[in-house]
Amino acid sequence: MKVVKVVVILALVYVGIVVVFESLLGYFQPAGQSTLVITTTDDEGNTNDRVLSALQSNGQLYVAVNHWPRAWYSQVLENPQVQVALDGEKADYLAVAVEDEEHRRVDREHSLGIFIRILTGFPPRYIVRLDPR
Repeated sequence: MKVVKVVVILALVYVGIVVVFESLLGYFQPAGQSTLVITTTDDEGNTNDRVLSALQSNGQLYVAVNHWPRAWYSQVLENPQVQVALDGEKADYLAVAVEDEEHRRVDREHSLGIFIRILTGFPPRYIVRLDPR
């Protein structure tokens, strides 16, 4: 019984660490040279900005869903017409969820380390290609 308590406590501590890390990341949205800002539109027409890592592969621009909070991804699936601010310039894009070989290639080229996977709680990873409009 004591072992079960320890395992439950450790699991709760781990979940707490993931929640705190994801919350702080979402709140502060750190930006840098390898990031972009994607503007999505929800069902009610409200726009939302999210800082994401810009991924380049075969001359195309991608972003990845690497975290459990992913409202922006749901919005992209519902309304794939987005605006992206990259290197100080804004442009319109069509967001296309990628699968199969394209997904594997981009995921392989931009793999996440085990440390970040642990901190984020091992969420499933989805990749979106951003096609200029």
